[in-house]
Amino acid sequence: MVTVIAIVVYFALLLLFGRMAAGRATNESFFRGERRSRWQLVAFGMIGASVSGVTFVSVPGMVMRMDMTYLQTCLGFIGGYFVVAFVLLPIYYKLNLTTIYSYLRWRLGERAYKTGAAFFLLSKLMGMVVKFYLFCMVLQTMLPGGCNGAALQVAFYFIPVLLVWLYSRHGGIKTLVWTDSLQTFCMLAALLLIIYKVMGELGFGFSEAVQAVAANEHARVFVFDDFTSPQNFWKQFVSGIFIVVVMTGLDQDMMQKNLTCRSLRDAQKDMCSYGFAFVPLNLLFLSLGILLLLLAEQRGVALPAKADELLPMFAATGNLGTTVQVLFMIGLVAASFSTADSAMTSITTSTCIDIFERPDDERLRRRVHALVALLMALLMWAFGAINSTSVIDAVYTLVAYTYGPLLGLFAFGLLTHHQTNDRLTPYICMAAPLLCLVIDKGCSHFFNYHFGYELLMLNGLITFASLRGAALR
Repeated sequence: MVTVIAIVVYFALLLLFGRMAAGRATNESFFRGERRSRWQLVAFGMIGASVSGVTFVSVPGMVMRMDMTYLQTCLGFIGGYFVVAFVLLPIYYKLNLTTIYSYLRWRLGERAYKTGAAFFLLSKLMGMVVKFYLFCMVLQTMLPGGCNGAALQVAFYFIPVLLVWLYSRHGGIKTLVWTDSLQTFCMLAALLLIIYKVMGELGFGFSEAVQAVAANEHARVFVFDDFTSPQNFWKQFVSGIFIVVVMTGLDQDMMQKNLTCRSLRDAQKDMCSYGFAFVPLNLLFLSLGILLLLLAEQRGVALPAKADELLPMFAATGNLGTTVQVLFMIGLVAASFSTADSAMTSITTSTCIDIFERPDDERLRRRVHALVALLMALLMWAFGAINSTSVIDAVYTLVAYTYGPLLGLFAFGLLTHHQTNDRLTPYICMAAPLLCLVIDKGCSHFFNYHFGYELLMLNGLITFASLRGAALR
C-alpha cells in the first residue's frame, strides 16, 4: 500500500509540474520550446531521457555475465557526444531545423527525406512500445496482488500511457524540459539511496564499499586480449561512438530537446555536459550490481537465472525493506516516463512536420498526439495478448536494424558532395538491413562469429556504399 501511495503522489506531482511548465500551448512551444530552454536544465533532463526503465532494471545485472566491461562502451559515448556537438548540431542550427530529417530533403531529396522520417517513426514507436510494455510488466508484478483479470490487465496498459499523454499534451517539448529534470532527479536520488541501503545491509562504509567493488572478480573493465569477444575494448569503444551518433545525433527524440536551446553554443555545452555523465552514472549502476552479488553471497541467496532479475529480486520482493521497494518503483517510473514522454512528443512532431508537412496546424498536432498514445497502448495490449518473449525479441531486433540506414543516409550527405538517385533511396534503405541479417546469420553459422554493436556500423556502411553506387554522375 505504501508503494501505491508513493506512485500516486509522484504522478500527481508530475501532472502538476507539467501543467505549470506548459504555459500557453502552441505548436511553436510543443515542437521547439520557443528556443528558450536553459542548457543546464536540458542537459540534466537528458540524463533521465536517455536511461529507460529497462536500463534501470538491467544494467546492475550486467556484472553477472560481462563484469563491468559495459563501461568501455560508455567511454565511447563521450566521443560520440563530441561528434554530435561539433559536427551535427552546427548543421541543424544553421538550417534552423525543427525535425532533423529535413536535412535529408535539403541535401538528398524528397524520397530520402520521407525514408529517413519513416525509419525513425518505425524504430521509435516499436522500440518505445516494447520498453514501456516491459516496464508495465515489472510494475504489475510489484504492486500488491498484481493485476488479475483481463479487464484490469488491459487498463494497466492504457493508464500509464494516458498519464504520459496528460502531462505532455499541452506544452510538448517545452513541458518535457522541466518534467524530465524532475524525473532525472528522482531517478538519481532513488539509485543513490538504494546503494546506501545495500551498503548498510552489508555493513560497509563508503570507503569499504569502494574497496569491495574494486577487489571483486566482476570488477574487470577492459578486455584487450580477445578480439573475437563481443566485450573487446575496441569493439565496445568504437561501437559506443557510433551508438551515440546514430541513436542520439540522428534521432529526433534525443535531438528535439537539444534544439530548444537558445543558441548553438548552449546546445554544444548541453551535449558535452550530459555526455560526460554516462560513465559515472553507469559506474554507479554496475557497482550496485556487485554490491547485490555480495549481499546474495552473504545471505546465501541463489542468484536469478536471468541477469535482468538481479535488482528486482531484492527490491521487488521486499528483501531490503519497504523503503528500497518504494525507491526502486520511483526510480523505475521516473526512468520509464522520461523516455516515453519524449518519444511520444518526437513521434508527434515528426508525423506533423515530416509526413503531413503541416507544422502550423494545432488541431492536427493534438489529434496526432492522442492517436500516438492510443497506438502505443493498443500495441502494448497486443504484446500482452500474444505473451511471447520471441515476439518481443523480434521487435527489438527490428529496431536495432532500422537505425543503420539512418547512419548511411546522413553519412552520405555529410561526407560526400554527390547527389544520389533519389528514386532508389527507399529500396536501398530497406535492402541494407536485410543483407545485414543474412551476413549476421551466415557468420554465426559458418564462422561462429557473433556480431555485437558493430552490426550497426556494417548496416550503415552497406547503405552508404549502395547510395554511392547509385550516385548521379
